This record gives sequence, C-alpha cells and structure tokens, in this order.
Amino acid sequence: MVRLLIRHETLYTYERPVRFAVHRLLVRPRDSHAIRVVAAHLTLSPPGETRWLYDALGNSVCCFTPQGEARRLSIVSDLVIERFPAPLAALRVADPQTATPIVYTPADRAVLGPFTEPVSEDADGVLLRWLRDQVGSPHEPALDFLLRINRTIHDQFEYTARDLGAAQEPAHTVATRSGTCRDFAWLMVEALRRLGYAARFVTGYLYSPRHSAIRGAGATHAWCEVFLPDLGWTEFDPTNALAESADLIPVAVTRTPAEAAPVSGAIYGDGGRADLTVHVDVRPAESIPAMA
Repeated sequence: MVRLLIRHETLYTYERPVRFAVHRLLVRPRDSHAIRVVAAHLTLSPPGETRWLYDALGNSVCCFTPQGEARRLSIVSDLVIERFPAPLAALRVADPQTATPIVYTPADRAVLGPFTEPVSEDADGVLLRWLRDQVGSPHEPALDFLLRINRTIHDQFEYTARDLGAAQEPAHTVATRSGTCRDFAWLMVEALRRLGYAARFVTGYLYSPRHSAIRGAGATHAWCEVFLPDLGWTEFDPTNALAESADLIPVAVTRTPAEAAPVSGAIYGDGGRADLTVHVDVRPAESIPAMA
C-alpha cells in the first residue's frame, strides 16, 4: 500500500468580473479495492453551493455553483489516498485467446456496447491503415496484442505537452505521429473499438517517483482501459507504455475525452481575456504536513 497526497489547483482569471453557472468537477476518485480516499477537501473561491452525485458511469461528480461576481475562480482539491498496487496478472485470456475478433459473453455485451462503437471519423482511412499494420498473427493472445500496441504508440509517436484544447482526432494523431497523453489515449481507445474491443477513456493523476523519463507528470493524465474476459477492465497507458501500474490514479472513466474534463462550466457576461492555470502535485503523504 502507498499513501499519497494529491493537490490539484485550477485557476481561471478574467479581465472583468463575471457571474458563474454551475461547474462540474471531476477531481475525486471513487473508493474501490485499488484506491481508498482517506481525506478529501475542496477550497473554492468565490464560495458557493456544492452538491455531490454519481453519474451514469459511477464517477464521483461535484456540482459547484459559485456565488456573486468575481474576476477569479479558484478550485483547489486536496486528497489523501491509499493506493493498493495490483500488477497485471499473468492469466490466460480466454474466449477466444486472439487479438481479433474478441468475443464477450451476452451479459457483458449488454453493458459494453457503448464502449465498442467508434466515435471519431476516419474519412480518409488514415487510422484504419495504421491499425491494419499493427494487427499481427490471428493466434496472438489478446493481452500480448494490447501490450504491443501500447508500446508501439509510446515508441513511435512523439510526446508534445499541450495544456489546453480538446483531444485530437485519432487520424490526425496518426498523420502527425505526435500528441499529448489525451491524444494517445484516445487513439488507442478508438483503434481498439474498430477491432471489437470495449475500450474507454480514463482521466486521473500520475505518480512518478522512480521514472525520470515519465511523461505527463505535473498535470492531469489520461490513459485507456480495455475490457478483457477473465481480467475485466485493464489499464494501458500508451504515453508511458505502462499497464496496470500503481502509478496510475484513475478519477473518471468516460466514452469520450470531452466528457472527462476535470472542471467544466460556463460564465455569464463578457469577462474579456480569460486565462487558465492548472497545477497538479502528487507525492507521498508522509513527506508533507497533514491537511487541516
């Protein structure tokens, strides 16, 4: 077990005062056999009404409505969590044990359907041609194939940090051979859906105590989960070629990147120029003072 303290700071600034509509915050992991939330505290300015709920995918969501007018909106999430590492088990992936086609039971298919349907367009076939080049022997075990494509994206695509903006279309990521963590995660999700795998987009945090070459630390991180017979939802991080790593701390799972924004909302009025600053710090909890 590893105990971690996570601070996620989000600051919006405006030239002129504005009023705020309700904001949707995805900053708290849901307790599970892999993660236990020991303490959680939100510091919000301006203050306002908060309401917690679980969305349709089981994500823990805070609905926050700031009060009054302001030129700044500050959202600081402080968490203490316990992470229980569960390395990828060397289990046989059955029914069938091939990369494609993957076969799910009728009960699983009823739930997994929305995660097997591609969302993005690929009018010129750029993504499909790249994907066909990745498919190997029809006898390759599913897990081996997933680990290989996870490593291929890491090795063959250039990581470029980009704090703002939506995830790129997967075809664009393939064409440019570059992107950020959300682009690589979305590429893997949409590529695997075209092969019949159930895959979903994951956002959360990255703890990197030992990896000098880790990509994506110091900000929110994104990766991919794939549902496999016998193994269930299994994590793959193509940005760092990680699989079921204790360094990945999931907060939310979604069908698309657009649904996974840690903070989303709207303002009323013309605030002029707007700036956004985000900072994430993940470290062992015993190394800093306890939260008040």
